Amino acid sequence: MSYVNNIRMFVRVYELGSMSAAARDQRCSPAVASARISELEKHLGVRLFNRTTRSLQPTENGRIFYDGARRVLEAIDEAEAAVMDVTQNPRGTIFVAAPLGIGRRFIAPHVPAFKDQFPQIDVRLRLSDRVIDVTGEGLDIAFHLGLLEDSTLKVRLVADCPRVLCAAPAYVERRGMPADGAALVSDRHDCLNLRFPGAKEFQWTLSTPDGPRRFEIMGPFESDDGDVLTGWALDGRGIVMKPIFEVAEHLKAGLLVPVATATPPLPTQLSVLSQHRRLKDPKVRLFTDYIIARIKADMAARMEGLGDLI
Repeated sequence: MSYVNNIRMFVRVYELGSMSAAARDQRCSPAVASARISELEKHLGVRLFNRTTRSLQPTENGRIFYDGARRVLEAIDEAEAAVMDVTQNPRGTIFVAAPLGIGRRFIAPHVPAFKDQFPQIDVRLRLSDRVIDVTGEGLDIAFHLGLLEDSTLKVRLVADCPRVLCAAPAYVERRGMPADGAALVSDRHDCLNLRFPGAKEFQWTLSTPDGPRRFEIMGPFESDDGDVLTGWALDGRGIVMKPIFEVAEHLKAGLLVPVATATPPLPTQLSVLSQHRRLKDPKVRLFTDYIIARIKADMAARMEGLGDLI
Protein backbone atom coordinates (compact mmCIF):
# COMPACT_ATOMS: atom_id res chain seq x y z
CA MET A 1 0.00 0.00 0.00
CA SER A 2 2.95 2.35 0.58
CA TYR A 3 3.73 2.25 -3.16
CA VAL A 4 0.11 3.15 -3.97
CA ASN A 5 0.31 6.01 -1.48
CA ASN A 6 3.46 7.22 -3.21
CA ILE A 7 1.68 7.14 -6.56
CA ARG A 8 -1.31 8.97 -5.09
CA MET A 9 0.99 11.65 -3.69
CA PHE A 10 2.74 12.01 -7.06
CA VAL A 11 -0.58 12.50 -8.85
CA ARG A 12 -1.69 15.20 -6.42
CA VAL A 13 1.67 17.01 -6.60
CA TYR A 14 1.44 16.89 -10.40
CA GLU A 15 -2.16 18.20 -10.46
CA LEU A 16 -1.73 20.89 -7.80
CA GLY A 17 1.75 21.95 -8.89
CA SER A 18 2.91 22.29 -5.31
CA MET A 19 4.44 19.94 -2.76
CA SER A 20 2.89 21.82 0.17
CA ALA A 21 -0.56 21.95 -1.46
CA ALA A 22 -0.43 18.22 -2.16
CA ALA A 23 0.67 17.57 1.43
CA ARG A 24 -2.34 19.51 2.74
CA ASP A 25 -4.58 17.63 0.33
CA GLN A 26 -3.26 14.27 1.55
CA ARG A 27 -3.23 15.38 5.20
CA CYS A 28 0.48 15.02 5.83
CA SER A 29 3.51 17.26 6.20
CA PRO A 30 5.49 18.65 3.23
CA ALA A 31 8.44 16.59 4.44
CA VAL A 32 6.42 13.39 4.18
CA ALA A 33 5.16 14.40 0.73
CA SER A 34 8.71 15.08 -0.45
CA ALA A 35 9.93 11.76 0.98
CA ARG A 36 7.19 9.86 -0.87
CA ILE A 37 8.12 11.50 -4.17
CA SER A 38 11.81 10.76 -3.58
CA GLU A 39 11.01 7.14 -2.76
CA LEU A 40 8.97 6.83 -5.95
CA GLU A 41 11.75 8.40 -8.03
CA LYS A 42 14.26 5.99 -6.51
CA HIS A 43 12.02 3.05 -7.33
CA LEU A 44 11.55 4.17 -10.94
CA GLY A 45 15.14 5.28 -11.39
CA VAL A 46 14.12 8.62 -12.95
CA ARG A 47 13.45 12.16 -11.80
CA LEU A 48 9.75 13.02 -11.90
CA PHE A 49 9.99 16.71 -11.02
CA ASN A 50 12.50 19.50 -11.48
CA ARG A 51 12.51 21.27 -8.12
CA THR A 52 13.88 24.67 -7.18
CA THR A 53 13.17 26.90 -4.19
CA ARG A 54 10.56 28.77 -6.27
CA SER A 55 9.04 26.27 -8.66
CA LEU A 56 8.22 22.65 -9.25
CA GLN A 57 7.79 21.36 -12.80
CA PRO A 58 7.22 17.79 -14.02
CA THR A 59 9.94 16.29 -16.15
CA GLU A 60 9.19 14.52 -19.42
CA ASN A 61 9.32 11.23 -17.49
CA GLY A 62 6.94 12.74 -14.94
CA ARG A 63 4.44 13.66 -17.65
CA ILE A 64 4.62 10.16 -19.10
CA PHE A 65 4.22 8.52 -15.69
CA TYR A 66 1.26 10.74 -14.71
CA ASP A 67 -1.11 9.33 -17.34
CA GLY A 68 -0.43 5.76 -16.28
CA ALA A 69 -0.44 6.58 -12.58
CA ARG A 70 -3.84 8.25 -12.81
CA ARG A 71 -5.30 5.23 -14.60
CA VAL A 72 -3.89 2.94 -11.89
CA LEU A 73 -5.53 4.99 -9.14
CA GLU A 74 -8.82 5.14 -11.02
CA ALA A 75 -8.78 1.35 -11.40
CA ILE A 76 -8.08 0.89 -7.67
CA ASP A 77 -10.87 3.32 -6.74
CA GLU A 78 -13.34 1.60 -9.05
CA ALA A 79 -12.39 -1.85 -7.73
CA GLU A 80 -12.83 -0.71 -4.12
CA ALA A 81 -16.14 0.95 -4.98
CA ALA A 82 -17.41 -2.25 -6.62
CA VAL A 83 -16.57 -4.29 -3.52
CA MET A 84 -18.23 -1.73 -1.24
CA ASP A 85 -21.31 -1.74 -3.44
CA VAL A 86 -21.64 -5.52 -3.23
CA THR A 87 -21.01 -5.67 0.53
CA GLN A 88 -23.15 -2.55 1.16
CA ASN A 89 -20.41 -1.34 3.45
CA PRO A 90 -19.35 2.03 2.01
CA ARG A 91 -16.32 3.60 3.59
CA GLY A 92 -13.65 6.17 2.85
CA THR A 93 -13.43 9.93 2.45
CA ILE A 94 -15.58 12.20 0.29
CA PHE A 95 -14.18 15.54 -0.85
CA VAL A 96 -16.94 18.09 -1.38
CA ALA A 97 -16.89 21.77 -2.40
CA ALA A 98 -19.73 24.28 -2.27
CA PRO A 99 -20.35 28.03 -2.36
CA LEU A 100 -20.17 29.64 1.07
CA GLY A 101 -23.87 30.39 1.45
CA ILE A 102 -25.02 27.01 0.12
CA GLY A 103 -22.53 25.16 2.26
CA ARG A 104 -23.34 27.00 5.46
CA ARG A 105 -27.13 26.83 5.08
CA PHE A 106 -27.86 23.57 3.31
CA ILE A 107 -24.91 21.18 3.49
CA ALA A 108 -22.91 21.64 6.70
CA PRO A 109 -25.97 21.29 9.00
CA HIS A 110 -26.68 17.80 7.58
CA VAL A 111 -23.13 16.38 7.51
CA PRO A 112 -23.15 15.20 11.17
CA ALA A 113 -26.43 13.28 10.65
CA PHE A 114 -24.99 11.70 7.49
CA LYS A 115 -21.92 10.66 9.46
CA ASP A 116 -24.12 9.15 12.17
CA GLN A 117 -25.93 7.09 9.54
CA PHE A 118 -22.74 6.07 7.71
CA PRO A 119 -20.01 6.10 10.37
CA GLN A 120 -17.28 4.74 8.08
CA ILE A 121 -17.57 7.62 5.62
CA ASP A 122 -15.67 10.84 6.34
CA VAL A 123 -16.61 14.15 4.70
CA ARG A 124 -14.13 16.91 3.82
CA LEU A 125 -16.18 20.02 3.05
CA ARG A 126 -14.51 23.04 1.42
CA LEU A 127 -16.52 26.26 1.14
CA SER A 128 -15.64 29.07 -1.26
CA ASP A 129 -17.42 31.40 -3.69
CA ARG A 130 -14.49 31.22 -6.12
CA VAL A 131 -14.43 29.13 -9.28
CA ILE A 132 -13.72 25.48 -8.44
CA ASP A 133 -11.64 23.09 -10.56
CA VAL A 134 -13.31 19.76 -9.76
CA THR A 135 -10.71 17.60 -11.48
CA GLY A 136 -7.61 19.60 -10.56
CA GLU A 137 -8.58 19.82 -6.90
CA GLY A 138 -9.35 16.12 -6.59
CA LEU A 139 -12.98 16.64 -5.62
CA ASP A 140 -15.65 13.96 -5.65
CA ILE A 141 -18.48 16.46 -6.08
CA ALA A 142 -18.89 20.23 -6.17
CA PHE A 143 -22.11 22.17 -5.73
CA HIS A 144 -22.30 25.00 -8.25
CA LEU A 145 -24.61 28.02 -8.12
CA GLY A 146 -24.93 29.58 -11.57
CA LEU A 147 -25.66 28.79 -15.19
CA LEU A 148 -23.11 26.36 -16.57
CA GLU A 149 -21.18 26.67 -19.78
CA ASP A 150 -20.20 23.55 -21.72
CA SER A 151 -18.58 21.11 -19.34
CA THR A 152 -16.99 17.68 -19.57
CA LEU A 153 -18.23 16.99 -16.05
CA LYS A 154 -21.36 15.12 -15.06
CA VAL A 155 -24.02 17.70 -14.15
CA ARG A 156 -27.02 16.94 -11.95
CA LEU A 157 -29.58 19.71 -11.52
CA VAL A 158 -30.66 20.24 -7.92
CA ALA A 159 -33.00 23.23 -8.25
CA ASP A 160 -33.95 26.21 -10.38
CA CYS A 161 -33.36 29.31 -8.27
CA PRO A 162 -35.22 32.58 -8.94
CA ARG A 163 -33.31 35.70 -7.90
CA VAL A 164 -34.27 39.08 -6.57
CA LEU A 165 -32.77 42.58 -6.35
CA CYS A 166 -33.30 43.86 -2.83
CA ALA A 167 -32.19 46.51 -0.35
CA ALA A 168 -32.92 47.61 3.19
CA PRO A 169 -35.85 50.00 3.69
CA ALA A 170 -33.36 52.56 5.04
CA TYR A 171 -31.48 52.52 1.74
CA VAL A 172 -34.68 52.98 -0.27
CA GLU A 173 -35.73 55.87 1.97
CA ARG A 174 -32.37 57.55 1.49
CA ARG A 175 -31.80 56.90 -2.23
CA GLY A 176 -35.28 56.26 -3.59
CA MET A 177 -36.91 53.17 -5.09
CA PRO A 178 -35.39 52.30 -8.49
CA ALA A 179 -38.07 51.11 -10.90
CA ASP A 180 -35.82 49.09 -13.18
CA GLY A 181 -32.29 48.34 -14.32
CA ALA A 182 -32.03 51.60 -16.25
CA ALA A 183 -32.69 53.53 -13.02
CA LEU A 184 -29.93 51.55 -11.27
CA VAL A 185 -27.49 52.98 -13.81
CA SER A 186 -28.89 56.48 -14.40
CA ASP A 187 -29.33 57.23 -10.68
CA ARG A 188 -25.94 55.67 -9.86
CA HIS A 189 -27.33 53.34 -7.21
CA ASP A 190 -24.90 51.58 -4.90
CA CYS A 191 -24.90 47.98 -6.13
CA LEU A 192 -23.14 45.32 -4.11
CA ASN A 193 -21.36 42.89 -6.39
CA LEU A 194 -19.76 39.48 -5.92
CA ARG A 195 -16.25 39.56 -7.39
CA PHE A 196 -13.37 37.13 -7.16
CA PRO A 197 -10.61 35.86 -9.45
CA GLY A 198 -12.31 34.12 -12.35
CA ALA A 199 -15.73 35.69 -11.71
CA LYS A 200 -17.68 36.51 -14.85
CA GLU A 201 -20.74 38.33 -13.54
CA PHE A 202 -19.37 41.89 -13.42
CA GLN A 203 -22.63 43.20 -14.84
CA TRP A 204 -26.19 42.35 -13.91
CA THR A 205 -28.30 40.61 -16.54
CA LEU A 206 -31.94 41.52 -16.02
CA SER A 207 -35.19 40.61 -17.74
CA THR A 208 -36.64 43.48 -19.79
CA PRO A 209 -39.63 43.70 -22.16
CA ASP A 210 -37.11 43.33 -25.00
CA GLY A 211 -35.43 40.28 -23.48
CA PRO A 212 -32.37 39.84 -21.25
CA ARG A 213 -30.11 42.90 -21.03
CA ARG A 214 -26.82 43.51 -19.24
CA PHE A 215 -26.57 46.63 -17.06
CA GLU A 216 -23.28 48.30 -16.10
CA ILE A 217 -23.98 48.66 -12.40
CA MET A 218 -21.58 50.35 -9.98
CA GLY A 219 -21.01 50.66 -6.26
CA PRO A 220 -18.43 51.34 -3.56
CA PHE A 221 -18.39 47.82 -2.09
CA GLU A 222 -17.66 44.38 -3.46
CA SER A 223 -16.62 41.07 -1.90
CA ASP A 224 -15.85 37.45 -2.76
CA ASP A 225 -18.22 36.31 0.03
CA GLY A 226 -21.93 36.44 -0.79
CA ASP A 227 -22.95 36.58 2.88
CA VAL A 228 -20.83 39.71 3.34
CA LEU A 229 -22.86 41.38 0.58
CA THR A 230 -26.09 40.40 2.32
CA GLY A 231 -24.79 41.91 5.54
CA TRP A 232 -23.98 45.18 3.81
CA ALA A 233 -27.44 45.24 2.23
CA LEU A 234 -29.06 44.70 5.63
CA ASP A 235 -26.96 47.60 6.92
CA GLY A 236 -28.46 49.88 4.26
CA ARG A 237 -25.29 50.13 2.20
CA GLY A 238 -26.71 49.19 -1.18
CA ILE A 239 -28.65 46.86 -3.46
CA VAL A 240 -27.80 43.18 -3.71
CA MET A 241 -28.77 40.51 -6.23
CA LYS A 242 -29.48 37.22 -4.50
CA PRO A 243 -31.15 33.86 -5.00
CA ILE A 244 -34.43 34.30 -3.18
CA PHE A 245 -33.79 31.34 -0.88
CA GLU A 246 -30.71 33.12 0.54
CA VAL A 247 -32.65 36.22 1.61
CA ALA A 248 -36.14 34.76 2.13
CA GLU A 249 -36.06 35.21 5.90
CA HIS A 250 -35.02 38.86 5.55
CA LEU A 251 -37.77 39.52 2.98
CA LYS A 252 -40.39 37.95 5.25
CA ALA A 253 -39.19 40.06 8.18
CA GLY A 254 -39.19 43.27 6.11
CA LEU A 255 -35.46 43.76 6.67
CA LEU A 256 -34.98 43.71 2.89
CA VAL A 257 -37.46 44.76 0.20
CA PRO A 258 -37.48 43.97 -3.54
CA VAL A 259 -36.31 46.81 -5.82
CA ALA A 260 -36.22 47.38 -9.60
CA THR A 261 -39.06 44.90 -9.87
CA ALA A 262 -39.87 45.89 -13.49
CA THR A 263 -36.64 44.16 -14.57
CA PRO A 264 -36.03 41.16 -12.30
CA PRO A 265 -32.79 39.19 -12.50
CA LEU A 266 -32.61 36.07 -14.61
CA PRO A 267 -32.97 32.91 -12.50
CA THR A 268 -29.95 30.77 -11.76
CA GLN A 269 -29.47 27.07 -11.02
CA LEU A 270 -27.97 24.94 -8.29
CA SER A 271 -26.21 21.88 -9.69
CA VAL A 272 -23.88 19.12 -8.55
CA LEU A 273 -20.75 18.60 -10.65
CA SER A 274 -18.64 15.47 -10.62
CA GLN A 275 -16.27 13.45 -12.71
CA HIS A 276 -18.25 10.67 -14.41
CA ARG A 277 -16.26 7.90 -12.78
CA ARG A 278 -16.79 9.27 -9.26
CA LEU A 279 -20.53 8.60 -9.43
CA LYS A 280 -19.76 4.88 -9.61
CA ASP A 281 -18.54 5.10 -6.02
CA PRO A 282 -21.40 4.11 -3.67
CA LYS A 283 -20.32 6.50 -0.93
CA VAL A 284 -20.44 9.41 -3.38
CA ARG A 285 -23.90 8.37 -4.59
CA LEU A 286 -25.12 8.02 -1.02
CA PHE A 287 -23.87 11.44 0.04
CA THR A 288 -25.14 13.16 -3.11
CA ASP A 289 -28.63 11.70 -2.83
CA TYR A 290 -28.76 12.38 0.92
CA ILE A 291 -27.77 16.04 0.66
CA ILE A 292 -29.86 16.84 -2.43
CA ALA A 293 -33.01 15.55 -0.73
CA ARG A 294 -32.36 17.78 2.27
CA ILE A 295 -31.46 20.82 0.16
CA LYS A 296 -34.79 20.56 -1.67
CA ALA A 297 -36.71 20.26 1.60
CA ASP A 298 -34.84 23.16 3.21
CA MET A 299 -35.30 25.41 0.16
CA ALA A 300 -39.03 24.69 0.04
CA ALA A 301 -39.33 25.57 3.72
CA ARG A 302 -37.49 28.85 3.23
CA MET A 303 -39.63 29.87 0.25
CA GLU A 304 -42.89 29.06 2.00
CA GLY A 305 -44.96 32.07 2.98
CA LEU A 306 -43.28 34.59 0.69
CA GLY A 307 -46.57 35.04 -1.13
CA ASP A 308 -46.81 38.42 -2.86
CA LEU A 309 -43.58 39.78 -1.37
CA ILE A 310 -41.60 38.99 -4.52
